[in-house]
Amino acid sequence: MAATPAPPQAPPKPTWDPRRVEPPFPWLRPTIRIRLTLLYGGMFLIAGILLLSIIYLLAAQAINTGNEPLFKIVDATQLQVTSDNCPAIKSDNLTFSQFNEAISACIDDQRRHALDNLLSRSLLALLGLAVIAFAFGYAMAGRVLSPLGRITRTARAVAGSDLSRRIELDGPDDELKELADTFDEMLERLQRAFTAQQRFVGNASHELRTPLAINRTLLEVHLSDPNAPMELQQLGKTLLATNERSEQLVEGLLLLARSDNQIVERKPVDLAEVAEQAVDQVHADAEGKGVVIRGEQKPAVVQGNGVLLERIALNLVQNAVRYNIPEGGWVEVTTDVQHGQAVLLVSNTGPVVPAYEIDNLFEPFRRLRTERTGSDKGVGLGLSIVRSVARAHGGHITAQPREGGGLVMRVTLPI
Repeated sequence: MAATPAPPQAPPKPTWDPRRVEPPFPWLRPTIRIRLTLLYGGMFLIAGILLLSIIYLLAAQAINTGNEPLFKIVDATQLQVTSDNCPAIKSDNLTFSQFNEAISACIDDQRRHALDNLLSRSLLALLGLAVIAFAFGYAMAGRVLSPLGRITRTARAVAGSDLSRRIELDGPDDELKELADTFDEMLERLQRAFTAQQRFVGNASHELRTPLAINRTLLEVHLSDPNAPMELQQLGKTLLATNERSEQLVEGLLLLARSDNQIVERKPVDLAEVAEQAVDQVHADAEGKGVVIRGEQKPAVVQGNGVLLERIALNLVQNAVRYNIPEGGWVEVTTDVQHGQAVLLVSNTGPVVPAYEIDNLFEPFRRLRTERTGSDKGVGLGLSIVRSVARAHGGHITAQPREGGGLVMRVTLPI
């Protein structure tokens, strides 16, 4: 008789709790509010004690000064009186009423002098304590808020596509540490997402290009057969054009996915050279359409990826040639440095473009007066790729309609 199998055991319970552990006395947590309250309350208390001590010492000194005798009796029989502090009673022929009035005036003058000295010294002491308090408060506030600077520097590094950076803030378990830990968790998730996206782009690049390349090879082989029927050759040419369009769409999508991120590795690239290469590649198409390409390319060196920057110029010049007038059209391509930035300017003749249609031109799969790809002029990703590449290099692109038709495309990149 076979033994009865033992029932499966339950998985062991985790030894750690994924939830955040709450302290036993949450009101004793060293939050920033409590720390700032204690800090500034203590500073106010210390400043008050110092000010009271200084005023006490000054008042004691003023009282000692006020207690000095106003006169001395030299001869009691003849009522001869002398005084260093009250010159008015030095006269020998004073009556008692005059003597009392002089004594009262001297007392009032001495009291006023003591109060003036007390007030002036108290103001100087208050001014000195205020300067010390502001300096100490500025230093302590900078020390308390220094983690915010660390968080800001990390955020700027992350904005430059360095997702591997972490804050890893140490210190008391306050609101800033909680913010830093939350930011680190968010960066961890973003890094995993971007890594997965890059892996997907790489896999999609291989999986999508391979069958299209195989289809193109098979079609070219069948078209190379001279004995093939005319209908089959026509069908093969149509399928080859469709396959080429699919390849362009895949390349555009992959390039758009890559260019949405910041450029990490940058090298000096001259926009003038990039524009010249783009003009050379489009020159044959321009001659076939009767479009004249002109313009002066001045040196404008930027830091970036040469392949992606060349794609900017190529897409703009290709669009300027494709969407032009049938006869007498022209395209002007210029590069220059203006206001400390490199500028690539591509303008052309062409159909009139309404101003409200400009924003739609930069959206994927959208063209003037059509939302989906439906012509042989492209796949509708050219300007989307240009905008993504420009943003990845820290620049931007603007488009303006020309009077009489056509567009003026302006790409601005930091030097």
